[in-house]
Amino acid sequence: MLTNQPNGVLSPSSPYQPIEDYAIIGDLHTVALVGKNGSIDWCCLPRFDSPSVFGALLDVNKGGYFRISPPETPGMSHKQIYLPETNILITRFLTVDGVAEITDFMPIKQDNNRHHHQHHIVRSVSVVRGSLNFEMVCRPAFNYARDQHAVIPTEYGALFHSADLRLGLVSSVPIELDGKGGVCANFTLREGQSARFILEGASNNEITLHEHSLARYQEEFQKTRSFWQSWLAQCQYQGRWREMVQRSALVLKLLTYAPTGAIVAAPTTSLPETLGGNRNWDYRYTWLRDSAFTLFSLLTLGFTQEAEAFMGWLDARCHELKDNGTLQPMYTIDGKHDLTEFTLDHLEGYRQSAPVRIGNGAYKQKQLDIYGELMDAIYIYNRYAAVSYDLWQSIRRQLNWLSTHWQEPDEGIWEVRGGPKPFVHSRLMSWVAFDRGLRLSRHRGLPAPLVEWTRASADIYEEIMAKGWNEKKKSFVQYYGSNSVDASALLMVITKFAGPRDPRILHTVERIQKELCSDSLVHRYNPLTAANDGLGSIEGTFSMCSFWLAETLARAGRLEEARLMLEKMLSYSNHVGLYAEEIGPTGEALGNFPQAFTHLSLITACYTIDQALNKTHTAPDWNL
Repeated sequence: MLTNQPNGVLSPSSPYQPIEDYAIIGDLHTVALVGKNGSIDWCCLPRFDSPSVFGALLDVNKGGYFRISPPETPGMSHKQIYLPETNILITRFLTVDGVAEITDFMPIKQDNNRHHHQHHIVRSVSVVRGSLNFEMVCRPAFNYARDQHAVIPTEYGALFHSADLRLGLVSSVPIELDGKGGVCANFTLREGQSARFILEGASNNEITLHEHSLARYQEEFQKTRSFWQSWLAQCQYQGRWREMVQRSALVLKLLTYAPTGAIVAAPTTSLPETLGGNRNWDYRYTWLRDSAFTLFSLLTLGFTQEAEAFMGWLDARCHELKDNGTLQPMYTIDGKHDLTEFTLDHLEGYRQSAPVRIGNGAYKQKQLDIYGELMDAIYIYNRYAAVSYDLWQSIRRQLNWLSTHWQEPDEGIWEVRGGPKPFVHSRLMSWVAFDRGLRLSRHRGLPAPLVEWTRASADIYEEIMAKGWNEKKKSFVQYYGSNSVDASALLMVITKFAGPRDPRILHTVERIQKELCSDSLVHRYNPLTAANDGLGSIEGTFSMCSFWLAETLARAGRLEEARLMLEKMLSYSNHVGLYAEEIGPTGEALGNFPQAFTHLSLITACYTIDQALNKTHTAPDWNL
């Protein structure tokens, strides 16, 4: 069994909050991470992939933050909850002298104008019992703490001017300069009293600060609550674990960039998969690999508008093929192709886990599995609405290219940086690409070279069975000639390449459980025996792999085992139901946070296991 020992130590005295101590708020253009201590330590404006204005998450000294809290006292406890069925966050401070609450949200603007959209973070602090002193510090650090800025006091607060972005802070209590590029306030509230702070950001607009009345705050609060509750009311899922599924849906909505419908993999960059290691990546982009899970989840839950918007983004990428008919693995949220990767060496990284990376060099990799994931997504969406002929022409170009290149080595699903290999998962998803293309053609009567695609599908299938299976190991392996198992083999069942009770699948599941599992937690592979990923360090367990295993067990009829595994995995969410990419040895969150793919996998696992337990289908199976 693979052990999980990261190269770092979580020190109780660290100035960094644990990753799992954060929640998020957002306005469908960007998000802010709010800690249990009342500090906003990560926010990029005006959109997810913009430079940070608050980045203490990656450098507690330089990064900037916006904190409201009482002074720490012995026995103080911190709690966070979301207002039911919303993304409005309540952070609570409980002391012997009183109880305080901060209500945080970002109002949703419906114009979706990406160029002139202004963003607001609304923070209201109140005392519900006793009397408490508070300190507010707003200390931005523009452009990943690289740009200087001016602070200008005004009648209602302060303006922060940098070269490319302006922030305005309105405060209902007096504030003063703190001499460190920010402003601060010290104030006392008694039971029933409140104070408000509204931060406005704009890159192309002048900001003029006005008094923000209690009536205006209440109006914005009610509108925001109504928006989220009305949106979630569309959710058709009524099965077991409904609250976790709904919270995951709310997370996915927060990670959606409204102007294009794209969903970021995560809203953060460089949160380490290994403390002290170099597995630190920028996830503020959209991966084609996530597309099938995304469309399945959105359509299954009933969020058809979001599915249509995301499909529109995918459709646009399919019309931007390279000259040879290929796609790249990921794009920016507005479809740009350049994700040049570089490091910010002036930032120390979360808990000194450098480097801090911006951009993602994997966009240049050859990852053959993306064609299968894209085709599966299009096939799933086709069950809801017919694909256009223009899109079909692009699909044919992609499959024609794949028919002559699927046997080539690539960097695969895990985006290894140690050189290409003949990965089994890449071959699997190449089979999916042709299988779904054939199904689409037959279902819609679309013209296609059916003989050639059928031959390609058969050749890939037989090669996987011949070369991807290790008879000595009694398992499908990571790549041809390997002795290492890989959790991505679980997708053989989920993509319907093989039946869940096929003897080879059962043996592979057993091998994965033996070599990669620790109770309900699953590693994606063992980096000591698998293909060289170019990084050379142990990592945490991958939560999405755990949800894949639970779903596979359910499909194999091992329902009690699957249900218990799912229940255990649900216990690893943080206090408000969010997941990072990985889980460390003592249950801590590792990697970028929150991760869309994990929440997508949670939704599909809950749906599949619930349906299996009911033995009936209450919603269409979009993946038939």
